Amino acid sequence: MLQSLQVRNFAIIDEVNVDFAPGMTVLTGETGAGKSILVDALGLVLGERGGLGIVREGTQRAEFSAEFDLSEHREARQWLTEQALDMDEECILRRVIAADGRSRAFINGNAVSLQSLKALGELLLDIHGQHFHQSLGRRDVQRNLLDHFGGLQSLLRDCATAFSRWRTLADELTEVNAAHADREARLELLEFQLQEFDALDLETGELPSLKAERQKLKNSGRLADGLSRILNDMYDGETATAQSLLATACQTLSSLSAYDETLEPTRQLLEEAGIQVAEATDLLRRYSDGLDADPHRQEWIEERLDAIQSIARKHKVAAEELGEMHVRLRTQLDELRNAGERSAQLGKDVADAQAQYLQFASDLSTKRQRAARRFAAAVTSAMAGLGMPGGVFEVSVQSATPEDARAWGMDAIDYLISANPGQKPTALAKVASGGELSRMSLAIQVIASDGSPIPTMVFDEVDSGVGGGVAEMVGRRLCELGADRQVLCVTHLAQVAVQADNHFRINKMTDGKSTRISVTALNKVERVEELARMLGGVEITARTREHAAEMLAKGGRKTVARKRAAR
Repeated sequence: MLQSLQVRNFAIIDEVNVDFAPGMTVLTGETGAGKSILVDALGLVLGERGGLGIVREGTQRAEFSAEFDLSEHREARQWLTEQALDMDEECILRRVIAADGRSRAFINGNAVSLQSLKALGELLLDIHGQHFHQSLGRRDVQRNLLDHFGGLQSLLRDCATAFSRWRTLADELTEVNAAHADREARLELLEFQLQEFDALDLETGELPSLKAERQKLKNSGRLADGLSRILNDMYDGETATAQSLLATACQTLSSLSAYDETLEPTRQLLEEAGIQVAEATDLLRRYSDGLDADPHRQEWIEERLDAIQSIARKHKVAAEELGEMHVRLRTQLDELRNAGERSAQLGKDVADAQAQYLQFASDLSTKRQRAARRFAAAVTSAMAGLGMPGGVFEVSVQSATPEDARAWGMDAIDYLISANPGQKPTALAKVASGGELSRMSLAIQVIASDGSPIPTMVFDEVDSGVGGGVAEMVGRRLCELGADRQVLCVTHLAQVAVQADNHFRINKMTDGKSTRISVTALNKVERVEELARMLGGVEITARTREHAAEMLAKGGRKTVARKRAAR
């Protein structure tokens, strides 16, 4: 259940805080007062995308926050737990939208993606807009409403998953069969390429080793000259060498240590240095002995590197990537040699996946047929209560062939309506009367909501186009819906407003420079005044107030009685 909504710097709202209660709540106010802006704010905090200009002029960002009680909403609590976003039985959603359009979303203080916010929002609240009847003629909308009413979402997901698997395997089979068409030519090419790679017999790490050896052989003269100078300076020279200088220093310190023992450690260090010089000299001498350049070895290395580079250029890859390419070509050859077996296995997998999809689609179609009969009967019954006695509503479910299969199954859904007795039901999209279409839209939305697990339903001026006794019937139906869930309704009709448990008035105020709105919870006296305004217009008389008080008293008694009966 929605407990509160906070909005800052959104459109003409500077700051609004609203606390909501269970049952049916109405929001009323003058035309243009900003009633639907609150509904838009709810949509944004639940993950809907906002357009440009939603941030209040002169501010940097709009902020939205909504708090929900999830104590009786197991599915939402489970979703939060799976996402590691749970926080007891409460949930706080927050959205911040900057003036440049950038947006940030939060669930229980954790930053999340807009997709996550929307996924959770779809479990918590359902908004029925005032222009819904304009999209009601679309088949996808009609199909979704029927599936919603029938509680077929789980089966629908299974069907979509099976369809995706079937199409993926079918596409893979097509690719395998296409590759099989030029199999012989491809096999011949791969075998030839692999023969070249096998003949090259490139070992792991061989390329950098060859390059290093080539570098050494090319510079063997410089290496020999340098080593000769080093050995001469360290050990072999006729004049003072590093080794002779260290030996002389050690002898001198040895005699001096007789006068001062603290010199002994230094002498030991120099002695160790002499040993290390001798060891280094031996290593350099052995290295120098191995520097004799072998012209045949150098020639072989150049030929080997040329062969490697030639293969690399041929396949348009770096020489360092030849090992990976060798493995890749081997894999392709093995797959192509086994293409026949792969094609046969894929054919079997495709057939199994198609059979599974068709089973899900068949089950979905059967359950849609049953749901369609219940849905049609319920809407037909509601039509009588909405000023269309004798009207008939039908749901046509026509199954297609596997060639027309889709992720949602193989059914074509059509809503048919006869608004008057004796008329043959025709497609809903062809209904001429806007008032009839509005009432049909309302009946369908309310009936579809009965099968929904969503705890909060928002109806934004869905009662437009009706009035009088029909308006009262609309209010009663919304009130009955509020017996076991939370219903928020934006309305211009007093006949609807009197049925509510809670009443908020939206006021728009301006000082000539800026415009703001306020949201006020009305007590009984204030409700009478607001209902009188809705009934009487600009000039409110005492008789209008009496009429409003009488409507409120009757509506309140009927509301309690109906909700008790509903429970």
